Amino acid sequence: MPHFVIVGAGECGARAAFSLREKGFAGDITLIGAESIAPYERPPLSKQTFIETTEPKFVAAPERYREQSIDLLLDSTVAAIEPAEKRVRLASGETLGYDKLLLATGASPRAFPGVDGARGHIRMLRTHADALALRAALYPGQHIAIIGGGFIGLELAATARKLGANATVIEGLPRVLKRGVPEEIAEVITERHRLEGVDIRCGKAIETVREEAETATIHLADGQVISADLVLIGIGASPNIALAETAGLAIDNGIAVNGRLETSAADIYAAGDCCSFPLALYGGRRVRLESWRNAQDQANLAAANMLGEGMEISAVPWFWSDQYDLTLQIAGLAEGATSYVRRDLGDGAFILFHLDASGRLLAASGIGRGNAVARDIRLAEMLIAARAHPDPDALEASSVKLKSLLAA
Repeated sequence: MPHFVIVGAGECGARAAFSLREKGFAGDITLIGAESIAPYERPPLSKQTFIETTEPKFVAAPERYREQSIDLLLDSTVAAIEPAEKRVRLASGETLGYDKLLLATGASPRAFPGVDGARGHIRMLRTHADALALRAALYPGQHIAIIGGGFIGLELAATARKLGANATVIEGLPRVLKRGVPEEIAEVITERHRLEGVDIRCGKAIETVREEAETATIHLADGQVISADLVLIGIGASPNIALAETAGLAIDNGIAVNGRLETSAADIYAAGDCCSFPLALYGGRRVRLESWRNAQDQANLAAANMLGEGMEISAVPWFWSDQYDLTLQIAGLAEGATSYVRRDLGDGAFILFHLDASGRLLAASGIGRGNAVARDIRLAEMLIAARAHPDPDALEASSVKLKSLLAA
């Protein structure tokens, strides 16, 4: 009986295990996770559900693993991969042989220079346990200082305000969401945070972050000192590549895979936040994506290819963020765009369509209340996948249905 091993019991790893069963794989499946609870979704850790419940949003009910004969090893760490012997060695000393191996090891928060991991008043957010500790520390009158004006930092600032805590966001770049979000949309988000009382400071270099007796302090290069009850470091994430690197697998901004998610070692695949891959839709550009959708898409693709289906990556990158009642959605990658047009949808909602020099639609970025932009972003995603060259005037005119452009 063939044995498939999956290292990493997050969204991607768990979805891949169930996808294997859905596709009819009857062999043994072992899913290995370092945490003590069943796999759960990570995006809710920084969003509204963080306020509403202390329970994680499980990828599947824990009993489903037993029902599907998936051997879920929790509190287990893989110490080494031995490709030549086709086995993994656990920290406990146990070894597991495999016929196919999937690395879904994810990514970890990037540490701030000079800060050696999380402390009492200095935190990072990656796990459910991190979220519980952070939730307990956020209550009316508390002051949280967030280093990093990306998605995680801003979502947590919104969460802090909803809980009655004060929030300061410190960003080293000239504006928040500098990477991947157009300036027009970043301005809307910044203004909304300021209306909610968030103190956003951009273009600020940080010299040191220090733990004090009852607080933490951030010392800026311009001499300012920010004191907070809690400092959250949210300056991005680094792919978890140590196992793969030690095993001799190719590394390129993550575990390097081809369009079928195959690594440089036979019968070893990688998927999700931990891997970089060529995206044919964008000329084979190698990218690494940290998103819930990508984790799901690649979980299914990895399962298919572990079963020999030989499928290539074709999904359009998609991201989203909820902040207050605003939802930001982005489809595609805007890098390489030379122009954009704006479509206003009413009630402050709008979408920016990013075009290259030939007029091809590369990406669409939208923001609005609730699901105001969801339908049009989905249609834009379809246009991007079709490598469409839509008429810019039609993209701009809200009277023209985007669906009609799909047949053009």
